[in-house]
Amino acid sequence: MRIARFSIDGNVAFGAVEGEGTVESGGLVLDIIKGIPYADFELSGTKVPLNKVRLLPPVLPNKVVAIGRNYAEHAAELGNEVPDVPVAFFKPTTSVIGSGDAIEYPSFSDEVHYEAELAVVIGRMCREVPRERVKDVVFGYTCANDVTARDAQKREKQWARAKGFDTSCPLGPWVETDLDPSDLTIQATVNGEQRQLGRTSEMIRSIEDLVVHITEAMTLLPGDVILTGTPAGVGPLHVGDEVAVTIEGIGTLTNKVIKRG
Repeated sequence: MRIARFSIDGNVAFGAVEGEGTVESGGLVLDIIKGIPYADFELSGTKVPLNKVRLLPPVLPNKVVAIGRNYAEHAAELGNEVPDVPVAFFKPTTSVIGSGDAIEYPSFSDEVHYEAELAVVIGRMCREVPRERVKDVVFGYTCANDVTARDAQKREKQWARAKGFDTSCPLGPWVETDLDPSDLTIQATVNGEQRQLGRTSEMIRSIEDLVVHITEAMTLLPGDVILTGTPAGVGPLHVGDEVAVTIEGIGTLTNKVIKRG
């Protein structure tokens, strides 16, 4: 099931996405959900066309835990070795935007990059999750763009500003709850030109590995997000660009880049 979060007439709700096609084509509709999607819920039967609502980030995470250098070719292209343990960092909630929202180019950077990633959405509160129980705590999967101020990342020892600036974590367009994430095509395009193309099977550490590693240290809450790393092919974004992340079985997350201010 595809679960979207949206606003219509000033109200925010979740809905199950039904139909085929794109958001713009008018072939998709939302069946509004009674309650919240992390618990038992019912479909209301009240349906609205998806192209008549504003898509919001599909979740509002308490935290986004991101993993760096989880694809060997990406680590190599930036001159890094594959780490012995997963490299984890946070992106704040203020970095999260939805599909169709603008990425604001930060004033402190001259080199902003796209990074297409598979995002894991947590469905229940969990800590110290054993490997065999990981599937029980995952709500679903969505597309992510770990937008990075690469020059700031290189000159600052911490990645907080480089990875955490406002609008640096596009998520969407919805969460797919019924998906095997082990071998999916993941790609990024800029202005329609393909820049990244990889498969989730190329991850150094699996989703199970990452959930176990993260929850050894911290409690994850419903709606929290794990970014699983990006394949090779990252590169620059400029004001005016349109960047799209497409993941097989999920959909396409699209954002334009604008000047901050």
